[in-house]
Amino acid sequence: MSMNDPLGDMLTRIRNAQMRGKSTVRTPASKLRAWVLDVLKDEGYIRGYEAVTATGGQAELEISLKYFDGTPVIRELKRVSKPGRRVYASVKDIPSVRNGLGVSIVSTPKGVMSDAAARTANVGGEVLCTVF
Repeated sequence: MSMNDPLGDMLTRIRNAQMRGKSTVRTPASKLRAWVLDVLKDEGYIRGYEAVTATGGQAELEISLKYFDGTPVIRELKRVSKPGRRVYASVKDIPSVRNGLGVSIVSTPKGVMSDAAARTANVGGEVLCTVF
């Protein structure tokens, strides 16, 4: 089965698992997904993730979700740049999520990083998603 938007699929799996109160969720493995998960872990939105092998030999990422007093830490998870409409931003135009309370995840020439890290590194790029 081919997938048009693998990153959007992972974000939807995370949203769905949190609505059901699951502690972990699995998604097919890819480098981009792992890089985005690294940013989510560094910013404190997930506990972590690990690479596992599913039945059939497919590599998967098992994501440990994070909750505080029974409510998900991630309140809002939105895909910004989609396959049909890519969204690019210069360092001056990188969006601030909820006046800095949330995080924009940006794919830059220096790697996938949060909006604050991109401003510090003085690079722009493709705005992948926003998290609050």
